[in-house]
Amino acid sequence: MTKMKKIYVLDTSVLLYDSEAVKNFQKNDIAIPITVLEEIDTFKKGNDVINLHAREFSRYLDKISDKNLLQKWIPLNGKTHGKLRVISNENSELDASKVFGKEKNDHRILNSVLRLMEEEPKKKVILVSKDINLRIKARALNIDAEDYETIQIKDIDHLYKGKKEVACDDSVIATLYEDGSVPYTEIVEEKPNSNQFFILKGSSSSALACYNAQDNVVELVKKQTAYGVTPRNAEQTFALQAIMNPDNLLVTITGAAGTGKTLLALAGALQQRRNFHQIFLARPIVPLSNSDIGYLPGDIESKIDPYMQPLWDNLSFIKNQFSESSKKFQKVDEMLENDKLRIIPLAYIRGRSLSNVIFIVDEAQNLTPHEVKTIITRAGENTKIIFTGDIFQIDTPYLDTQSNGLSFLVDRMQDNELYAHINLEKGERSELANLASKLL
Repeated sequence: MTKMKKIYVLDTSVLLYDSEAVKNFQKNDIAIPITVLEEIDTFKKGNDVINLHAREFSRYLDKISDKNLLQKWIPLNGKTHGKLRVISNENSELDASKVFGKEKNDHRILNSVLRLMEEEPKKKVILVSKDINLRIKARALNIDAEDYETIQIKDIDHLYKGKKEVACDDSVIATLYEDGSVPYTEIVEEKPNSNQFFILKGSSSSALACYNAQDNVVELVKKQTAYGVTPRNAEQTFALQAIMNPDNLLVTITGAAGTGKTLLALAGALQQRRNFHQIFLARPIVPLSNSDIGYLPGDIESKIDPYMQPLWDNLSFIKNQFSESSKKFQKVDEMLENDKLRIIPLAYIRGRSLSNVIFIVDEAQNLTPHEVKTIITRAGENTKIIFTGDIFQIDTPYLDTQSNGLSFLVDRMQDNELYAHINLEKGERSELANLASKLL
């Protein structure tokens, strides 16, 4: 039986997520509705990654089309890829705008797909979109629709947690306390991931430990305090250990709200302030209802300040561990005044090389894999980057637990000597917050 050839129709959301998406469908053909090109055009101005992707895709399309007419099939790349064309005809027998009772771009895209299905009855036409609602509408019209899964974690339920609880003999734990380390074979049979953490439990004793891949041993992890902040549980102790370890140039901390991710990252950075020239704090700007921040009054600092408020809140909490007259309280204000400690929008780092910096990126689950890569590739000499976030609390419409940059980073980096990860599970904000998380 001959396998039916496929034509994948790409939605705007796919191209804004990955500007090179057209290259990821092997020998299958790619179609782009004219409405998608119109939407791409509206995203070309700006400094966010989606704006960058819009510009890159427009340049790519211009390059491959050259003098060819885009309404005809254009070969993408010899024998390794299929062909590409733009669908300009939206006049299908079934009108999506009439079915759903409204004229809008999504319905024009659906009409383009329906028209293509009429023109290519011997091929399977599939709409690819990261917009869940568009996929649902497509299926309501008997259109095959899929998510764009090329950059996606397949098994999110087994995403690396960074730690493991192990039962072991009390004698091994005693040796760990006495010597500071034991061979990893005393703890587990298989070689652990680099910088993997362990909660060791014996019949009458316990210990916290971390695997040192260079020396092939499991080392004792001791609780430490950073700028007045002391860990309250095992996972927080591991997080601070990862942050304070000078060999860990890349750290990720995941967990639900109230587990202390941002606080620990900030306290650890302040504790190490003498080792770096500057501390940068940033988080993605995700406006409510996806409105642009331009509607807010004031200059750029005034516009971004509401989105950066959680960072200011954590900074205030750390300062308030000390009296106003103490040196550590005054040191934070001094660092802010001298630009040694800066809260910035992520767009400011594009094109820069960050040297002698400790860089904390909060709410990293709202970044795409491309954005995460862009940030890390900015790292120069003596730079440490810390990503924090909750992969189950995503505020952008085209990302989910499997496709966001933070999940992607944890999955790809989990066994690297420069990298450490820990997932925080226990909420430490307050008893009331824990009760709400549990019951509501």
